[in-house]
Amino acid sequence: MSTHAKRERLLLADLLEAAGPQAPTLCEGWTCRDLAAHVVVRERRPDAAGGLLLKVLRERLDRAMAEYTAKPYEELVQLIRTGPPKLSVYALKQVDEAANAVEFYVHAEDVRRAQPDWSPRELDPVFADALWSRLEKLARLTGRRSPVGLVLRRPDGRTAVAHKGVPVVTVTGEPGELTLFCFGRQAAASVDLEGDKEAVSRLTTAQLGI
Repeated sequence: MSTHAKRERLLLADLLEAAGPQAPTLCEGWTCRDLAAHVVVRERRPDAAGGLLLKVLRERLDRAMAEYTAKPYEELVQLIRTGPPKLSVYALKQVDEAANAVEFYVHAEDVRRAQPDWSPRELDPVFADALWSRLEKLARLTGRRSPVGLVLRRPDGRTAVAHKGVPVVTVTGEPGELTLFCFGRQAAASVDLEGDKEAVSRLTTAQLGI
């Protein structure tokens, strides 16, 4: 497994273990148990994980989620920590980095920021740049449902257009915070928003993400 994805995987497992199965997450309606089951199903049940995007597979996904949610919580956390099966596509380093570095970062923050005692996490510059590089590629996809024009801006001035339109809202923040914002965690992201007041309000409640 690649460096960023492996590190975020282990951090996510540690956070889930420390929080406990009934702890809340930023994923609406999901406890840590639900989130852990989601991560495991995504990696170990590709036949069902497609239900995340395809309605025709939704029932199969629901059955797989129910099956894994019923497993002992410690087992779910261990499955996350040890990684995917050797024959899984996620076992390939390139796929792991492309698919999991952002996924695990977002879910780790889902656990951290839902707890009352959470504190900001300072990302190392290399990982921050990796998140930004990935976000540049995913910006149009994550922002496709934005009700207003959406521009992402790092503090150093680098920008990416997530959605064309008017009025325009510019969201400024570090790459990790912009990633959370674009993946539907607007309320939990530490960012500055510039634009028309009504447009900002519409954006902060919009359904962003893949």
